[in-house]
Amino acid sequence: MSGTGLQGVVLAGPTASGKSGLALALAERLPLEVVSVDSALVYRGMDIGTAKPSIAERDAVPHHLIDILDPTQAYSAARFAADATHLAAAIRARGRLPLLVGGTMLYVKALREGLHALPTADAAVRAALDAEAAALGWPALHAELARVDPATAARLAPHDAQRIQRALEVFRVSGRPLSAWHAEARPAGAPDDADAAWPVVSLEPRERGWLHERIVLRLDQMFDAGFVDEVRRLRARGDLDASLPSMRCVGYRQVWQGLADGAFERGETAPMRDQAIAATRQLAKRQLTWLRSISSRQAFACDEPAGLRGATDAVVVHAGRRWA
Repeated sequence: MSGTGLQGVVLAGPTASGKSGLALALAERLPLEVVSVDSALVYRGMDIGTAKPSIAERDAVPHHLIDILDPTQAYSAARFAADATHLAAAIRARGRLPLLVGGTMLYVKALREGLHALPTADAAVRAALDAEAAALGWPALHAELARVDPATAARLAPHDAQRIQRALEVFRVSGRPLSAWHAEARPAGAPDDADAAWPVVSLEPRERGWLHERIVLRLDQMFDAGFVDEVRRLRARGDLDASLPSMRCVGYRQVWQGLADGAFERGETAPMRDQAIAATRQLAKRQLTWLRSISSRQAFACDEPAGLRGATDAVVVHAGRRWA
């Protein structure tokens, strides 16, 4: 790979599109190591609700950026970009391909485009926003964001608490909308040629209904595997709360709320399941929107065998045919 400018290949796609399975299949053809591009897989003790690769899978193929933090801690796009860049260099030095697999598209953006020097987090402002959300609801704060930063609000769902909070925090701290920060000149850390350094191979369903069915099936499997008990154990620790980034992850947020409301003890699991499904579908929609903004990506239909073969071939070509 030396001299090509290739730093690693990004295998992206919406949740439940089959990225992890394809990565394991690719490992049978290529000497590769997986770098997780997932803001939930970094947390220890969050296994079922994140569809974390099994120990056997991680033993078979080296995986990185999994189980690196306690759920009380926060992880950022900036830290991911630094960690992934360092890991990719080490993997290349071992003569292997860094395959970056996941659907946290902000991380992909940070890696490929660098990051603007946004204001740092302000605990007091975040606490105030949490209090306002508790009193008024996140849709009301989304409406406020639409007044001060319509461009950012337009790409966020009314219940996307974490991103709404961050956008309003940036505005209140700096007096400038987040979209204005993003519109500035090329940020620090951006590679000279992102397409050559970090090409994106994307799994995107031709039929949205196929993905929706996969999401329902996977969530039902999570519940059958003990997802509620996993969240119950996390709540029992006593040092976690619903405002932490870890507990805002899709699925965890809905189950946490169901436990807080006593819904599961009353046997009222259907509403929380439906909310988790709806939230996961919304996440998939946002992920696809992000992906489609990367005009240089190579998109393949993950709901068609020919598409999966095409995605496999694309990664092999990027890696170098000497490994095929």
